[in-house]
Amino acid sequence: MKKGLNANQLKLLALIAMTVDHIGVLFLPQCAILRIIGRLSLPIYAFLIAEGCRHTRSMKGYLTKVAALAGVCQIIYLVASQSLYQCILVTFSMSIGLIWLIQNSVKKNTWGARILACTGVAGAYFVTEILPPILSGTGFGVDYGFFGVLLPVAFYLGKKPWGSLAAGGLILVGLGCVYGGIQWLALLTLPILLTYNGQRGKMNLKYIFYLYYPAHLGVLQLIFWLLKPE
Repeated sequence: MKKGLNANQLKLLALIAMTVDHIGVLFLPQCAILRIIGRLSLPIYAFLIAEGCRHTRSMKGYLTKVAALAGVCQIIYLVASQSLYQCILVTFSMSIGLIWLIQNSVKKNTWGARILACTGVAGAYFVTEILPPILSGTGFGVDYGFFGVLLPVAFYLGKKPWGSLAAGGLILVGLGCVYGGIQWLALLTLPILLTYNGQRGKMNLKYIFYLYYPAHLGVLQLIFWLLKPE
């Protein structure tokens, strides 16, 4: 067994950090440490999305699974917040779509494929940065915006391990510039990612992670409604 953290261990760490963050958002917004812990989750998940794109047998199938899960989560978001804000899985769905287009561009090496990839980047920028102000009255926005979409792409395009982390680190700096405050602490995740040993882990926990995201959103929101004073 190689030393370091495998993909399952990274996923568990991201899952715990994400849950702590969401508990902080809903129940203890004044407790900064919960939000600080939560900054670990985005870079880890984005890194693992890039790894998933590298190793999946079917990009179409991978994108379909993540996009379908995003659709389920958006129903929960819509019911809970009555807004059109798009969750992180929508962000990652666009990331996977861009990586797929980039793969296709490299494989085909044609102007048509390159133009299609550039169009995908432009489309992601339009949806994440231009469309939200236009639809400001609806609460529409995409979690972590254009930099959030680019984060898994950067991890994917960089040569492992240092190039990948350097490219991802640049995007995290961009996120820090945009959001400021504790978002800069997401950079502390990079040393953790450097310990990744390239192995998945003995247990196949893929579907547990797929199911956990919408389930924990629903459970936390239900608890929040039950505890909310009349």
